[in-house]
Amino acid sequence: MEKFKKLSSKLTPLNIENVDTDQIIPARFLKAVTREGFGDNLFRDWRYDNNDNLIDDFILNKIKFDSKILLAGRNFGCGSSREHAAWAIYDYGFRVVISSFFADIFKSNALNNGLLVVQIKQNVLDQIFDKLISNPSISFNVDLITQKFYSDDGTFEEKFDINEYNKTCLLNGYDNIDYLLNIKDKIVKYEEKK
Repeated sequence: MEKFKKLSSKLTPLNIENVDTDQIIPARFLKAVTREGFGDNLFRDWRYDNNDNLIDDFILNKIKFDSKILLAGRNFGCGSSREHAAWAIYDYGFRVVISSFFADIFKSNALNNGLLVVQIKQNVLDQIFDKLISNPSISFNVDLITQKFYSDDGTFEEKFDINEYNKTCLLNGYDNIDYLLNIKDKIVKYEEKK
């Protein structure tokens, strides 16, 4: 996985609540077993019509900049537990998803696949969505080391929680196996004591 420390980006606002994993990546696209290529079908049924033409007014089709942060409505990633949802978001190019609430399994899948999920208060989320209406070009920063999410213009700054294990993995670019290999000596010493 890629290391994650700090990111600065404009936001892609998806102000829709209860976005489930089938909306993130429809089940008909779950035929591959590797992580690549899922980004092409991220939000497929919202991005394309039945004739495979882009739907102009969907936010991912309107954004004209390279955004790495998805700002999502409450209860993002609900529904089935498919890991492909995190793969699709990451493969599309997002590195962070911000919301006021995430489904637990989606949150775990995202963090285990290098996608940082940042949970903020609902009133702050609402304020940011409102701010983007008047100023869509404002940039935001996500600093994993200090666990802060803040705007370049200084109007928003929020601390966020992340458990130490996931933080360590993201900062170092570890997956679960890499993490265990990193602490192999400690594991061996512990086992030798038994």
